[in-house]
Amino acid sequence: MSLIERKNQLMKSVFIPLIISLAMILSSCSSKEKQELTYKNPVFEPVIADPSIIKAKDGYFYAFGTEDDWGDQKGSRLIPIVRSKDLVNWKYVGQAFENKPDWKGTGSLWAPDIRFFNGNYYLYYSMSVWGDSNPGIGVAVSDVAKGPYKDQGKLFDSESIGVGNSIDPCVFEDDDGTAYLFWGSFHGIFGIKLSENRLSTVGEPFHIAGNDFEASYMIKRGKYYYYFGSRGTCCEGENSSYNIAVGRSKSIKGPFVDKDGTDLLQGGGTLVLTGNFPNDKGERLFAGPGHNAIIKDDNSMYWMVYHAVDKNNPLLPNGATRRPLMIDPIKWKKGWPVIDGLVPSNKTKSGPIFYEQS
Repeated sequence: MSLIERKNQLMKSVFIPLIISLAMILSSCSSKEKQELTYKNPVFEPVIADPSIIKAKDGYFYAFGTEDDWGDQKGSRLIPIVRSKDLVNWKYVGQAFENKPDWKGTGSLWAPDIRFFNGNYYLYYSMSVWGDSNPGIGVAVSDVAKGPYKDQGKLFDSESIGVGNSIDPCVFEDDDGTAYLFWGSFHGIFGIKLSENRLSTVGEPFHIAGNDFEASYMIKRGKYYYYFGSRGTCCEGENSSYNIAVGRSKSIKGPFVDKDGTDLLQGGGTLVLTGNFPNDKGERLFAGPGHNAIIKDDNSMYWMVYHAVDKNNPLLPNGATRRPLMIDPIKWKKGWPVIDGLVPSNKTKSGPIFYEQS
């Protein structure tokens, strides 16, 4: 074999497999088809109040809500669960508990927060009644997102932790894997470290926001921690004044300040979302948007998931405030989250982006 023939053979042995590999990669990329979605609020009715959301191992998004009687003769759902492939089309799949946890004696299950850890789903929840002098927070665990969840009992109540109105849990996992629980309702917002198994607390609480807030949610983006909290009234039907405000900090323990530099402990908070203003266009108007969670689509767009009140259909049959499930995209401007118009969208809009294998 001549030298030229040997070179040609070598080139074939190197480049032909390379070309085949590139073709396979390109073919794989082209098999991902962009799913074009539109949505119009609300995305689920009649009610998923105080929503928490997670993308589970089975590929579905699951949203969990406060215990409510939907008026369909099925009684109170003990933390209702709905699921979706796309954040737009949701289906009710059941309730988290077969039986209500009994560590408190009396109370309703409010404001759940769902997290995945160590191969299981951890559901943190409030147990309280209106005007409760000693509400508390518990945790339950399941190996599948839709449950049922096995209760692990009480984390703490107001008396044991020393924080009034201890409801509305939110768990945040930092970059180093350390988990913190944030909670509180109009008696200050506090955080505390969770144990390695996330079934108990470690150390003392730290104070991050003042008495204006409840319904905490925390994310980290870049070098900042962003705290979202709800202010106003959640549950006065069409007169609900709930709104969402934000502050940020370079430390998980604060200080959290708003866009103007005012500490959330001193009345600060940059408005992110409030109710629609009346108009003469006959549009569907929403009051009291609040108690948000945040999730990302396949295009890394942040989506706010929250509840609001339809001003023309504000109550459930039992007289409780009817709070359907809503979504809207978050835009980031100079490092701060923004919802278009600062109000819930009420027209058909471009939805989340997801990619499907063809």
